[in-house]
Amino acid sequence: MTTVTIRHAERRDIAHIAEWNAAMAWETEQKRLDIHLLTRGVTAVFDESRRGFYLIAEHDGQPAGCLLVTYEWSDWRNGDFWWIQSVYVAPEARRSGVFRALHTAVAQRAANAGAVGLRLYVETENKRAQDTYHKLGMDQCHYLMYEQMI
Repeated sequence: MTTVTIRHAERRDIAHIAEWNAAMAWETEQKRLDIHLLTRGVTAVFDESRRGFYLIAEHDGQPAGCLLVTYEWSDWRNGDFWWIQSVYVAPEARRSGVFRALHTAVAQRAANAGAVGLRLYVETENKRAQDTYHKLGMDQCHYLMYEQMI
């Protein structure tokens, strides 16, 4: 039987998180990210806690995945939504409960912190991830996402 444990990421995890983010960008969007810029971006989360935090999943004692939580204030609900971002599970650990454990840990932490909900975005073609999120109790909302790069 395998064991998945979740812990808050530490600075020693920065290189691993950056590598996983680069792998995720390639797998999901065929985007090659600048590893130096990405490493600085990951480090910035550790430098300012207002930006969020990372969780690390360990599968049988080995790092197996991560995610980033960021915050969005909702004046309508007078509370924060916690956004799940930068999700990655190492290929050898997929389908073994790693993301389920990460999701459960985020949901528990969010509830304890008084957050009003969890949100995430997913590529429109990534049906497997969408099915996973649905099975964990997340529903597709009616919003579309737009962006403008500056």
